[in-house]
Amino acid sequence: MERWVEKAAPWKVEGIPWAPVTKPVKDCKIAIVTTAGVHLKSQKPFDMHDPHGDPTYREIPKDTSKEELIITHDYYDHKDADKDINVVFPIDRLKELKETGEIKDIAEINFGLMGHIDGGHIYTLINETAPEIAEKLRQQGVDAVLLTPG
Repeated sequence: MERWVEKAAPWKVEGIPWAPVTKPVKDCKIAIVTTAGVHLKSQKPFDMHDPHGDPTYREIPKDTSKEELIITHDYYDHKDADKDINVVFPIDRLKELKETGEIKDIAEINFGLMGHIDGGHIYTLINETAPEIAEKLRQQGVDAVLLTPG
C-alpha cells in the first residue's frame, strides 16, 4: 500500500518570516490554534467525507467550557483528548496561567481546524484560511499563538 506522504503533492515555501517574541510572556495575549478537529458541539462538524479533508476553521470563544467542545477528525486517535480536551486544546491551562499572572490574557476567539488537508485544499488553506485566521488574530492583538496538532 502506498503511503500518503509518498503521493502527496510537494510544495515549497520560500522565506519563512521569523517573528521573535518582543516582550515577556507575562505581558502577552495568547491564542490557541489547533489542527486537532476541535469545535463547539453547536457548530458544523468538519467534513469527514471529503478525502482531501476540510480546509475551513471554527471560531472558539475563550469562555467556552470543555463540555461544549467536541472533536471531529477521523485521521488520528483522539481517545485521550475526548476524555480531556485540554490534551489538544489547553484552554483550561491558559485560564490558569492568566489567573496566576503568567500570561496577560487569552484571545477572545481561538481557532480549530482539521489537520488532514490534501490536494487542492492545501492551496485553500495556505492562500485563504491561514491568512484569514492570521488577520483575525492580529485584530485581537494576539502576541503569541500556541499551535497544537491532532
